[in-house]
Amino acid sequence: MASSLQTQNETQSGVYTFSSRPRAVPNRPKYRQDAPPLNEEQSSYGNIMYDRRVVRGNTYAQHILPITSQPDPVEFLRQQEAKKRALSRKRLKEQFGPKTPEPLEGRMNIDVQTEMYLEELSDHIEDVSVECQTDMFLDKPATPLFIPAKTGRDAATQIEEGELFDFDVEVQPVLQVLVGKTIEQALLEVLEEEELANLRAQQQVFKEIRAAELVEVQRLEERERRLRVEKENRIKQQKAVLEKEKETADKIAARAFAQQYLSDLLPSVYSNLKDRGYFYDPVQRDIETGFLPWLMEEVTSTLEQRFIARTVLDVLIQDVTNQRLEAFHTKE
Repeated sequence: MASSLQTQNETQSGVYTFSSRPRAVPNRPKYRQDAPPLNEEQSSYGNIMYDRRVVRGNTYAQHILPITSQPDPVEFLRQQEAKKRALSRKRLKEQFGPKTPEPLEGRMNIDVQTEMYLEELSDHIEDVSVECQTDMFLDKPATPLFIPAKTGRDAATQIEEGELFDFDVEVQPVLQVLVGKTIEQALLEVLEEEELANLRAQQQVFKEIRAAELVEVQRLEERERRLRVEKENRIKQQKAVLEKEKETADKIAARAFAQQYLSDLLPSVYSNLKDRGYFYDPVQRDIETGFLPWLMEEVTSTLEQRFIARTVLDVLIQDVTNQRLEAFHTKE
């Protein structure tokens, strides 16, 4: 309840009368989102449409509020038991109820009718067009203009020319204001134009000074760049000269060392090469490499031919001997 009910009296017609205990209005900050929310007992309703005691809907079955705000424990336990039984029945139905097996891959289940008579299910509502003849439309006559009844008495007053308004006198302050405002606006515009011209002149001077400074800065930067490039080139040239001098000194030292080392090495190398056969007589080498192998090949081929001839002769002699032996045995 929005407030604790102190007294509730029920009349014979079933209408309740409420009276709440007086209390002070709580101080709470305005337009603060982080303010702690008020509880049900401290909340105050500014609009009676948000009050829970206001009954909404039809008044034929009027809602009778209980005397106390606490619910009946027996009724509460009965409702809890009913909810538990409904949940248990729902779980059992979902667990043990008949279920359709899952469809195969690439297929899907659809709802079908199993009744004896099939009927077409459609969301379209059947409608039928019916024509009827109506009477001719009659225009409504124009509503007469409402003229209220005349009340009171007529009265007239004579006003002579110049009594209420003198144009020459009344127009002077207006003209003074208009002319003054026009002149003031013109002066302001002239001053503004002069100030803008001065600002443009100062801006132009500043631009010229800035352009001159930029040119000077570019000239100094170019000079610094040229000096830096020249310095780098000189350093590279000096490094190249030093490297060339070092390379020349290394070559001279290597040449002197080689000459000193080869002065005693050449005779011993030549003697070793001669002992190992690197220095030879061309005629002797030609005979050893060209004539002797050819001679050995010719001798080998000749010996092979003689061996083949002897083998053929032995085979012929053996055949003739065998034939004579067989002929001798046949004569006996």
